[in-house]
Amino acid sequence: MFALAVKLTFYIPRAGSLKEKRQVCRSLVDKTRQKFNASVAEVDTQDVHQTLTIGVAVVSGDNAHARQSLDEIIHFMDEHVDAELMSVEEV
Repeated sequence: MFALAVKLTFYIPRAGSLKEKRQVCRSLVDKTRQKFNASVAEVDTQDVHQTLTIGVAVVSGDNAHARQSLDEIIHFMDEHVDAELMSVEEV
């Protein structure tokens, strides 16, 4: 069994409040969960209205498949129009 996890940090330029940030977060997390079989959650910077930190975890019986799935998820989230991917950190 192989488990891979990353922490993604996004910048949300249009978020003028925590409410606007939560809307972007909810949209991004829900769409990612629907499209991929992965664990996705906001993991840090909950009180910073223009910074969003999301953790993603993938478990698979094959390391190559887990890596491919994680790469696809990162690419999918990077294309989100309301948030700009700033960094990817493997954990």
